[in-house]
Amino acid sequence: MAAGGVPVRAARKNAPPREDVLVAAMATIAERGLEGLTMAGLGREVGMSSGHLLYYFRSKDELLLQTLEWSEAALGDQRRALLSRRGPVRERLREYVDLYVPEHARDPHWTLWLEVWNRSQTAGPEERDRQAAIEGAWHRDLVALLAEGISRGEFRPVDADRFATRTRALLDGFSIQLAVGLPLLSREEILSHVAEFLTEGLAPTSSPAGV
Repeated sequence: MAAGGVPVRAARKNAPPREDVLVAAMATIAERGLEGLTMAGLGREVGMSSGHLLYYFRSKDELLLQTLEWSEAALGDQRRALLSRRGPVRERLREYVDLYVPEHARDPHWTLWLEVWNRSQTAGPEERDRQAAIEGAWHRDLVALLAEGISRGEFRPVDADRFATRTRALLDGFSIQLAVGLPLLSREEILSHVAEFLTEGLAPTSSPAGV
């Protein structure tokens, strides 16, 4: 079988590292959106034909999802480091929130999410399952942090799963506003609102310390 008129063996030999393609795709999508990305343009940037890219990724939607999965893998490593570290859970929870919230408008990672969500209604079962797996990892790690804080007495007893669901809904709402550039709240104000929500919901009633 050939890709773009070139034997597959030669295409694999001459192709740039997969990560180079994903880095370039992420930068282009962050700057111009998925509609502004073409396989021909991306191919020129990485020195690869559009036919080769289609062989490896099949479609722009698949390229988008693989780029998100690659970006999420790096964030997953950072979350696991948070979970494994010692020290107050409330400090690690703040770091989790900081990792979750976009840095600025058109944050590359969050732009990928917005594009994926935009296509969710027409996505197939496999694509939906892959997206759910990514979101599920964020949820499980937050539940683990909450459960640890409860077991150590840093947080009041709550249903960790339900509290994590509400927390992520709050984070998603604020993060979307920031990622699309709505001039409502700064990142610092968003972090302050989230910290207040966590303090009110988690701080032990016998302790005035914030979360």
